Amino acid sequence: MPGQVVSIFLYVASHDGCHKQALEAELGLTTASASRNTDILSGKGRISTNREGLGLITKEDDPSNGRRQILRLTPEGKRLAQTMKLLIYG
Repeated sequence: MPGQVVSIFLYVASHDGCHKQALEAELGLTTASASRNTDILSGKGRISTNREGLGLITKEDDPSNGRRQILRLTPEGKRLAQTMKLLIYG
């Protein structure tokens, strides 16, 4: 798994319900890179490789601003985040 995908997952896990724009600013990612990598983490995947996404996050349009997306962990993403936390902190 690419490092950017891991860093995005960890960001969303620690900022559940964040905006994609905030993630881009905090991690120094371009809009294209953030979109590509959040597609990998979501159920969408990458069209160019015909691979399904990992289903760890959801991407929802922000009802207060249609140009922004809200990123949240799925139940599977929450389980993975909890497992990682237990492995790291015991």
